[in-house]
Amino acid sequence: MGFAIVIAFFIFAFVLPVLASIRLPDGSHLISLYPARSFEALYQGQEGQPPSWQHPFGTELAGIDVFSDSVWGARNDLYVGIAATLLATVIGIAVGAVAGYSKGIISASLLGIIQVFFVIPVLLLILLFARVYSVLVFAGFGLTLIVLILGFFGWSGIAFVVRGEIFRVKELEFIQAEKALGASNFRILFRHIVPNILTPVIVIASLSVAGNILTEVVISFLGFGDPNTATWGLLIQEGSTYVSTYWWVSFFPGLLVVLIVLGFNLLGDGLSDALNPRLRE
Repeated sequence: MGFAIVIAFFIFAFVLPVLASIRLPDGSHLISLYPARSFEALYQGQEGQPPSWQHPFGTELAGIDVFSDSVWGARNDLYVGIAATLLATVIGIAVGAVAGYSKGIISASLLGIIQVFFVIPVLLLILLFARVYSVLVFAGFGLTLIVLILGFFGWSGIAFVVRGEIFRVKELEFIQAEKALGASNFRILFRHIVPNILTPVIVIASLSVAGNILTEVVISFLGFGDPNTATWGLLIQEGSTYVSTYWWVSFFPGLLVVLIVLGFNLLGDGLSDALNPRLRE
């Protein structure tokens, strides 16, 4: 179920824009989809309209089509969630692997670094950077800034797991055999140990995607995102001021956030059940 929900969102985010670019023989498009942050509905006199066939999610008072911005927002939020998770996973595996395989002062120092990063309030850090580097945010690099901060400061949890798994794996017989054959530490670590500890990392990464998407939604809702970039958090924030009368502006993006987080959480639980040999037994 989680995998089906995630695939549905990828279709929603990446296939619908492609279909919208296809022109029919009569000159119309295969499906109706406005550009991101487009005020076409205002020019057509359809601002503040409830959901209809032409505007499935309704329109804002400013004339923005909520469905179109939700599609482009799905792209942007998936970009933040997946890119930040990949960056954090790479850093977490590298630091955790070296911390778990090495000994002495190197291992102790890396453990201390992991613990420091573990207690850093990432959300407050992002809000600070968004305010300090507001020029980058308004220049369209706000999402990339969020990705970099989430990635560079969100790897400690994965590093803890990797370090613990390496303590367990490095004493197994096949690793001792590699050492006896004269294999280098780098080869043993990244060719034989790391591939055998990826199961819990994959599960944590799938759950981290949902957390990173929620973080981006909170940032945009608080007004620290790029107002020119369509995101679900921005739509929820814009609709929150008149939610009693124009409820659809916040409702549909909020529903999408709930569904995508549910999808990735179910996917993580499913992967945990499928990849854990104890649960399979």
